[in-house]
Amino acid sequence: MEYWEIALTMIFGSAVAGGTSLGGSAVVFPVFTKILNITPSDAKIFSLAIQSIGITAASIGIILTGIRVDWKVIFWGSIGGIIGMVFGASLLAPVLPPDVIKISFTVILASFGITLLALNRLPREVHLGMPIWTANERIIWLLAGTIGGMISSLVGSGINVFCFSVMVILFRFCERVATSTSVILMAINAVFGFAFHALVLNSFIEPIRSYWLAAVPVVVVGAPLGAILSSLLNRQTLANIVIGLIAIEIISSLLLVEMSSLAIYSSLIAMMFFSGLNYWMYRTNIYSKESVN
Repeated sequence: MEYWEIALTMIFGSAVAGGTSLGGSAVVFPVFTKILNITPSDAKIFSLAIQSIGITAASIGIILTGIRVDWKVIFWGSIGGIIGMVFGASLLAPVLPPDVIKISFTVILASFGITLLALNRLPREVHLGMPIWTANERIIWLLAGTIGGMISSLVGSGINVFCFSVMVILFRFCERVATSTSVILMAINAVFGFAFHALVLNSFIEPIRSYWLAAVPVVVVGAPLGAILSSLLNRQTLANIVIGLIAIEIISSLLLVEMSSLAIYSSLIAMMFFSGLNYWMYRTNIYSKESVN
């Protein structure tokens, strides 16, 4: 079968997309760019295109099965995500070198993984939704969505990872609620991003279209199954799966990505920024159960 590598990749990618906060791009982007030698730009557009099908199917499964999500986060995060997607796809993606884009995704996941690992070493009280909802929280989610949308515009995923970290680290969400919420956030961002690339930037062309057609039958089944499976796992198991996937991404980047000086410096800057932000959220107790009760 032509493009069998694409279909095989999406067996795993669709399950990750529907079942975790990382999205299918956590599998697609590294496999495409590091093993199949597909350009980061094509891998990004494919990720958005295929997630517009697969992760949307997972979102429908989440809604129909009554899995808990926070719709306020989804609404405000999605508005920011659209802003970030347009800005990133139009202005950032055309000028950033491929190796910078490759390693930036790894760095973002690494900084989040370190913080998530620290969180899981201690028992903690968690919320099943936003503990407080004022104008400040709306602004936070608008900004978080914008940053996440910019990341998605570069690698085909990111709003789910970044907003998941904000939910879990800052707002003390249960990982299961944060996962289902981040899946729907990514679905909305992917649909908009795919439409923006196809209709405005006219970049949904061959061979990306053929990759997409080969993967569609896989993801419409795999992503909803991943979403249902994740809802059956406890928060600790789900977090461990996410940490394991992040570890694989870091190791593969160190082994397979040849980095220029610009990529090294930009990765260090990105690591300091996201690690510092995650640490600040980790140390902030504004939204702990003790503070809001």
